[in-house]
Amino acid sequence: MNNVHGRVATLKGILQNCVLCPRRCRVDRTRGETGFCRLGAAAVIDCALAHHGEEPPLSGAGGAGTIFFSSCNLKCVYCQNYQISHNIRGKSLDKASLAEIMLALQADGCQNIEPVTPTPQTPQIMEALLQARERGLKVPFVYNCGGYEAPEVIRMLAGMVDIYLPDFKYGKEDEGLLFSGAQNYPSYALASIKEMIRQVGDELELEGNIAKKGILIRHLVLPGSLANSFAVLRMIREKLSTRIPLSIMAQYSPIPAIWKDPVLGRRINHAEYEAVINFALDMDFETIFTQEVDDHSLLPDFENDAPFTW
Repeated sequence: MNNVHGRVATLKGILQNCVLCPRRCRVDRTRGETGFCRLGAAAVIDCALAHHGEEPPLSGAGGAGTIFFSSCNLKCVYCQNYQISHNIRGKSLDKASLAEIMLALQADGCQNIEPVTPTPQTPQIMEALLQARERGLKVPFVYNCGGYEAPEVIRMLAGMVDIYLPDFKYGKEDEGLLFSGAQNYPSYALASIKEMIRQVGDELELEGNIAKKGILIRHLVLPGSLANSFAVLRMIREKLSTRIPLSIMAQYSPIPAIWKDPVLGRRINHAEYEAVINFALDMDFETIFTQEVDDHSLLPDFENDAPFTW
């Protein structure tokens, strides 16, 4: 079905038997039934802001127009956004109100519109996006997701998403199960990212220094998990493309719930991060975004009006 309005209607219909992500809970969210994400039929957001901490082609001078949605289909035990991803909190919005937020972010000079995390609220987000486009939204739409996606849902987003920003968290299935309770994470990440590449290509198209179309894969390096990072990079190289820009992230900060965890209760060190970067370079990836490794906690605080400090 090529008509975007028809595809959005199909997405909304999925809420009656929810299979928006690989967990396939099959609950009727339109009747108040809840599955893993515990969301109903309305969009729920915590906040929206100009995010200056994303990769340079996404933040630019005006910041990414980031809308932080409540809940997530992963709920990783270490999630830095745990205050909102592990809970249902914030405002329930109809499509007109959500479209208005998108337009306001554009008016404030943001470089794009970037929902975090869209997966369990994709129908509501895409419905609002179409209305915002009809009302004059011009900036790119960035689909910032955790990589645990249903490829058939990603297929329905063709022509609506300009830039895909998926995580590729796990190359080892046992770590996906241990840290995120996600069965078959690597295979779902590969399949969904292949579909993303089919739609937007395997590079990041820039105008000036600002991303307008394409894909950027993020990978967060976890403490004591070099084998997992190496497995992710091998999969991207062997199954996808070395042209795909990578963002290899050093920002892992343990959240209070895991401060005493023997593995996850510390920041990564320079040696771990450098090992992952050198491995990526040895595998001939063409574009790699990096971060500094330090002891400063990078956890946002969504109890504040300004959750991030840049």
